[in-house]
Amino acid sequence: MRVVLQRVKQANVSIAHEVVGEIQAGYLLLVGFENSDGETQIDYLVHKIVNLRVFEDENQKMNLNIRQVKGSILSISQFTLYADTKHGNRPSFIGAGDPEHAKTCYQQFNAKLMAAGIPTATGEFGADMQVSLLNDGPVTILFDTEKA
Repeated sequence: MRVVLQRVKQANVSIAHEVVGEIQAGYLLLVGFENSDGETQIDYLVHKIVNLRVFEDENQKMNLNIRQVKGSILSISQFTLYADTKHGNRPSFIGAGDPEHAKTCYQQFNAKLMAAGIPTATGEFGADMQVSLLNDGPVTILFDTEKA
């Protein structure tokens, strides 16, 4: 499971020029799955993301987590996180999870973020989406459960 986390001041996702999900301050998550991912990987990353301390405290130190700043999450499915670019100029996506498995994992991941008390908006799995964001910092963190 791979996640690209960006701390944002605001973000939204549109499908066919219609906004389907938006947040103010919080995280934009680009989320990808492989076939070996399951509840263990989902639980691990939900815990890491919810407790990650990258928001500034009163001393301008990155010391607060998303709960402490009452932030939200915009979660976007992103199979291209598994692009293999080692050979040629056209990426291969063979490492990305089967769409049905990935969709199930994505739904479980979002449900667990919400169960952790984080307001979570989403895009639509498999849709052609346009994502807009105002990166804050910028702060961008990469998570990969293979390297955990």
